[in-house]
Formats: sequence, C-alpha cells, structure tokens
Amino acid sequence: MQEDALNNLREALKLSPDNMLLRLMLAEALLNAKQADKAEAEFKIILDKDPSNEQARTGLAKAFYEQQKYSAAIVILEELLERKPSNAPLLLLLSKSLLKNDEPAKAMQHYKNLLAINPSANDEELDKHLRGANTAGGSVDDIIESLEDSFEKLEKPAINFDHVGGMNKVKEEIKIKIIQPLQYPEHYKAYGKKIGGGILLYGPPGCGKTYLARATAGQINAAFISIGIHDVLDMWIGSSEKKLHEIFELARRQTPCVIFFDEIDALGASRSDMRHSASKMLINQFLTELDGVQASNDGLLILGATNAPWHLDAAFRRPGRFDRIIFVQPPDAEGRESILRILLKDKPLGQIDYALLAKQTQDFSGADLKALIDVAIEEKLRESFEKGVPQPIQNKDLFNAIKQVKPSTKEWFTTARNYALYANDSGLYDEILDFLKIKK
Repeated sequence: MQEDALNNLREALKLSPDNMLLRLMLAEALLNAKQADKAEAEFKIILDKDPSNEQARTGLAKAFYEQQKYSAAIVILEELLERKPSNAPLLLLLSKSLLKNDEPAKAMQHYKNLLAINPSANDEELDKHLRGANTAGGSVDDIIESLEDSFEKLEKPAINFDHVGGMNKVKEEIKIKIIQPLQYPEHYKAYGKKIGGGILLYGPPGCGKTYLARATAGQINAAFISIGIHDVLDMWIGSSEKKLHEIFELARRQTPCVIFFDEIDALGASRSDMRHSASKMLINQFLTELDGVQASNDGLLILGATNAPWHLDAAFRRPGRFDRIIFVQPPDAEGRESILRILLKDKPLGQIDYALLAKQTQDFSGADLKALIDVAIEEKLRESFEKGVPQPIQNKDLFNAIKQVKPSTKEWFTTARNYALYANDSGLYDEILDFLKIKK
C-alpha cells in the first residue's frame, strides 16, 4: 500500500516536475517509508530551487540523521534554531544528533533548553545517556564515600619526572610551585605561605601536558585525579556544580593530591561569552572551590591544561587560583632526542642516530614523535612476519616514517600568533612570540 502511494506521487511528478509541493510530499513519504537516502535526494532538489524552504531543510536534517550523517544534520539544525530557538522538535533532534556524534556536553545543554520549554518532552534515549544517577539521594559524605570506592580516575601514578623527556623549564616551575612546598613545609610555614595552589599549562596539543601532570603526582607520591569536561557537566540545573564540589571534596580527603583539569577552557570559558546562566553558575562554583571558601585547599595541588588559554575566564588567573601560567612548547632538539630515547627503550634496535633524528623532527610534538615511531614499527612488523623473527628498527626506518608524519603544532601556532600579537596587553603570551622569534 505504501509503495503504491509512492509510485502515484512519482507518476504525478513526471507530469509536473516543477511542482515543489508535490515533491515535498514525495520526500516526506520516502522518509516515513524508511528510504532516507531517496528522501535526501528529493529534499536537495527542492532546496536547489528554494534554499529558504524550512520544511525541506528540516526534512533533510531528518534524512541525514536516519542515515547516521550526524554532523551534516547538526549543521542544518543549528542554522534552523538560530531563527527558531524555541522549536521543541528541532531541539530534540539536535540533542539526539549531538549525542550520536559523541558530543554529550552540547547534547545535554540543548536537551536542558528543550525541557525548560516543554518539561514533558523527555526522551528515553537522552535520559538514559545524559541524566545518569542525579536523582539518587544521600548526603554529600555518602556520595564522597561512594566516589572513593568507585571513582576510577583516583590513582597513584607510577611515573615521575624521569619519564618525561625534555621540558626542563616547565618541570623547574612545577618544582618551585608544587614539589618543594611539600619537601620543605617548614620553610613555607615560616613565611605564612600555604602548601598548594594552581598552575595552568597551555600550549599546542600533544606536547605532554596531561603526561606531565600525572608525572607531577608521581614525583611526590601524591594521589592523582584527572577530570575532563564530561566528568563534571550535567544537564540538570545545579547538578554540575554539585559534582564539581564532590570532586574537590574527594581530593581534599586524599591530600597531598594533584587534581588535574584537562581542557579547562571547556569548564572555565569566559563568562562574557556565555549565553546561559547555568554555565556562569558552574564557573562561579569552580572559582569558589579554587578559593577554598567552604573548605581548606591546603595540600591540594591543582593543575589545569588548555590548548586555548584565550578562552579562559580572566578570573581564573587571579592570585591564589591559577596564578602560575606556563607555556608548554613543542620539545626542543634536546627534548625530542630524550623523548625518542624513552619511546624506543626496550624495543629491538639497530644503530640509531638520535641527534640527527631530533634535528629532522623540528616542530614535532611528543604525540607526533610517538606517531612517527608507530609508523616505523608497523613497517618492521610486516618485515618481521615475512622473516619469522623480530627485525631491529634502523635509522632508515625512522627517517622513512618522518616523511609520512607531519608536525601537528603548526596549525595551533597560526592561531596563537594572532592572539599573541593583537590580544596580549598583559604580556601573557610573550613566550609564544619568543618561541616564534617575533619581536614585540
């Protein structure tokens, strides 16, 4: 019966191919018949004739969603919602598309907006993945005890600064701010200075900020908690602030403890850029926790990492918060040589010219160097399978791999250079200019 209706619409279109209303009916019918690919083609024909046709644009987004083309659906839905921000069906579809596209933080924000407009518009799939256990009762102490038992990110790292190649200047800064206060507490007590505080690490991705934070905890045999945006953000009003407080309380019970916030700009974005009061409330809660207003932060060592410090709220950089800001640049030649030695340790090796390799990998991040070695190893594995025994990695293997791996830091410096030149009144990004050899 359904196929008959589709055939009738097709026949009618043959007689009147420019009838966009008729073509829209066919596209909707195809979508309802689970023929999303054919529906997509019809919606595109309509939009070629009339790009402003919102019904066709909505239909195309649905067709993309049904075909798991979530990124394409998101682009259309966000454009439609700019004109109709309170459209509940569009908000629901956008939330589901974002969730499927591995963007739960954005999904929960739009879903929260949807529920504010229509509290009865809850969706079972979104609730299952985003709501979590926020309705669970119990006191803060009960929740903290539960976190201590189950929080997988509470650890005692087995690595220390010896496992970190290069980065000597950064390690020295961390020693002064974090390690020496624990080694010489009486000196700090004499000057009335608390043990603890915050350091913000910034720089291009893949340069070892997360690894360095973990090594810092290992260096002082401290507990380590690594926090990402998805560990904190929650779609229910007030829940994100509560989760953030619980994480800080857990860290305070484990002192000395290093608590590391990865991509901190996602949690601490400038409040002037925010549209939603809920996000501003989370920033205020974060600042309260950093200040230790409700509980002492003595012995709590806070590290934050960001690739985009220019998006971080300026309040985070005040004394007593992240008052030490360190540029983690790509490793220099000595650092690259050290990283290569660490990465190649315990592997079957021939004669390796580490100094020459380091010279040939300028602008490579630590992650780029690891990728380079992975490429070389994959080639040696193929050779080893053919010969029946593991074959040693030679200079030529690594130099061949260099041709296949490009440094990932250059794109970051293109953006950072603009901020350092034109939004650097405080001199915060002078180190970027120094690295790029640009005169101030």
